[in-house]
Amino acid sequence: INNIIFNELVYGNFVADSRNYFKKVIDKLKNEGCDAVVLGCTEIPLLIDKKDSSLPTLDSTRLLARAALRRAISTTPY
Repeated sequence: INNIIFNELVYGNFVADSRNYFKKVIDKLKNEGCDAVVLGCTEIPLLIDKKDSSLPTLDSTRLLARAALRRAISTTPY
């Protein structure tokens, strides 16, 4: 996964074999009892999204952006 991120995704290269590898890893995690998968690198959601995953996905960048927006528009003081 690290090689795919740093040798492909950061350069904007989205390779079908790499997508298939991620899907196999996610399927293996599901078979081992995993409930969801965290897409914890900003580039991973560019390759994998919820339609590609046999598990629910948590996109850390999207979650952080939503939390920041909620905080920015909140009327409650910190």
